Amino acid sequence: MVEKQEPIEEFRRGTFARVDCDDCGHQQVLFVRSATPITCEVCGSGLAEPTGGVAKLTGTFVEYVD
Repeated sequence: MVEKQEPIEEFRRGTFARVDCDDCGHQQVLFVRSATPITCEVCGSGLAEPTGGVAKLTGTFVEYVD
């Protein structure tokens, strides 16, 4: 069974999300429509992969940031 991501409803352009790294626990703010892979600043593990739209989060979603 595939684990579901946090529901991605209607994003405003320029939405950012706080994501928790599953490996080291570091929280990082990232752009939800990133065009490049995003890695953790501390341990280098992947947090998000680009999909051509909203990035697929590989870390744990915490909250949206204004």
